[in-house]
Order: sequence, then structure tokens, then C-alpha cells
Amino acid sequence: MTLPAFYTDKTVLITGHTGFKGSWLATWLKMLGARVIGFSLPPEEGRPNLFEAANVEKGMTSITGDIRDLPSFINTFNAHSPEIVFHMAAQSLVRRSYTEPVETYATNVMGTVNLLEAVRNTPSVRSVVVITSDKCYENREWVWGYRETESMGGHDPYSSSKGCAELVTQVYRKSFFTNKGQVGIASARAGNVIGGGDWAEDRLIPDIARALSSNKPVVLRRPNAIRPWQHVLEPLRGYLMLGEHLWKQSDDFSEAWNFGPRDEETITVREMTERIIQHWGSGELVIGGADDLHEAHYLKLDCSKARAKLGWRPLLTIDEALEMTVAWYRSYLEDPGSAGSTTASQINGYMERLSR
Repeated sequence: MTLPAFYTDKTVLITGHTGFKGSWLATWLKMLGARVIGFSLPPEEGRPNLFEAANVEKGMTSITGDIRDLPSFINTFNAHSPEIVFHMAAQSLVRRSYTEPVETYATNVMGTVNLLEAVRNTPSVRSVVVITSDKCYENREWVWGYRETESMGGHDPYSSSKGCAELVTQVYRKSFFTNKGQVGIASARAGNVIGGGDWAEDRLIPDIARALSSNKPVVLRRPNAIRPWQHVLEPLRGYLMLGEHLWKQSDDFSEAWNFGPRDEETITVREMTERIIQHWGSGELVIGGADDLHEAHYLKLDCSKARAKLGWRPLLTIDEALEMTVAWYRSYLEDPGSAGSTTASQINGYMERLSR
């Protein structure tokens, strides 16, 4: 893997850089020597966020904007001439999509259309990675992993919107980027990511961290649901590798890709919570009443293609991922000013393991 050398002095644009995954990716790219441009709404008010806590804005160009605003989006591309684009901006919460379906579709579907329109009008772009979700698949509660060729679908507006974003990406690729050696455009579907600095509403790790840090019990709605948990650095490495391969061999890698954990790391919500409590050293969990909103019970990804063609495979076990996550939150609770150094330290440690 040549990430450290490849991204040096490349101009990289990230949409959604103020979000959880976007903040980790922006930090990593800065450490790799890239010129990073961010285009995103500001972080949500009313709760902490990694972007501000880790001072991610330092050392990059951060632009406040809405991906639903096409003229503003195109102006940003024209002004900065990005070479590589990672599209992460999204309404990313399943439960919020039930209360805000119009915003969810406008952001996740038309936002993707606008992104690809901006790319279509920017000659400097060489690689585009559109990040969607493992929930883009039509979930049939199978016990085996979904492959990239499975049907798109979704019971809820969020999942459906991500399936739509995949279809939009495929159509743009076939309609407007058909010349050999032209810009490479791929989509990436990752499992449930965990890691320090996530404070989103109605998401398991932030809910657990909030409960444990305030000495309250962790309340689980669906303890038996099974998800493909992985540390945030695992799929981000996949995205970075994909960006490089698209630059070098666009025709061979312009397609959809899964990035998920090993089969044995796909565990229930209850087991995940019990392991976090063990790493934390204290806490209790209780089972609360589940609401009637649909959520998939079983979800797993088949990542054979990423292993075979990209050489990507998970580096961390689930317990190593949980240990890193708990260490991040503990460090932040002891000293909120440590967020940036802890994030950088964990990225460095991860890259050192890769090099070995």
C-alpha cells in the first residue's frame, strides 16, 4: 500500500468533512500530506462534535455549504480544482429519516446528483469515491453476506435513499464517464463504524458513551440485532486505497465495493455493549421497549472482492476496535483538549501496524 507517498501534494475534496467519518478522514489526509478542501454544513449544535473538538479545520480549507445547492457546489470545485473527491455528506441517521424523509432524500439522492454534476464540469478531477452504506441493499435477513451485485432496496427512507444514491452513481458512470482512462468513479459500502468522537443521536456507541460517562444504565432497544461492526479507520483505509487505484487504473476499479469486518466480528448489539462495558470497567445494561419503526435484524457484507482486487482486509479485531474507542472517549473525558492528539495518535498507531 502506497498511501503515504500517493496522497502527498494531492488536492482532495471531502464533502461532509465536519461529520464523524469526515473528520477522521480529513485528519488522516492531512497527515498524509494532502491539500484538503472540505465542503459541508457546520456541525450540529447542541452536542459535542469531533470536527471542533479535534480542531480538524486547522491545516485545511473548510467551506460551509449545502450539497443541495448546485451553483455553490460547482463554484467550490471551480475555485479549488480538486483531483480526488470523497463524497461523505449525508443525512446518516435511520431513525431521523422517518421524521425527515424529504430532507433525507434531498440530501442523499439529489446531493449525490449535484456532486456528480460538479465532477462532470471539473476537468481536474481524476478519482471519485461516493460513500453510501451497507444498508443500501434490499435486506432479506440472509445469514450470508451481501455482495456488490445484490439488489438495492430499503424499508426505511435512509436505506432507500442510499440505494438510490448507488443507482445515481451507476447511471452517471455509464452515461457521462464512458471514455477509457477518464475519471474513475466508485461507490463504497461500509458496515457499522465505531470510534472515538461520535456523538450522533440514536447511534449505539454514542448512546453507550453518554450513559457510561454519566453513570447511567445503557438501554438497548433491539439487543439481538446483528451488525457488521468495525473501527472507522478500517473502511477509511479502503476508501483511500480505492481513491489511489481509481487514479492509476480507473477502468478496472470504477464499480461498487464492500468494506466490512470478518464474519466472526459480526456480533449482536447485546454482545457489543457487554464488551464495551468490560473495556470501560463499569456499567450496566437494561433492555428497553422497542418501538415499531422497522430496523433490519441481520446484516452482513461479503468483502471478497475488496480482498481479491484491492488487497484490503480488516486489520483490527472487534476487541481491538472497542479498546481504541473506549480509550478515545476516556481520554476526552479526562481532558477535552486531547481530542486532536488522541485522534492523530490512533491513526499513527494504525499506520504503523499496517507497515509491519
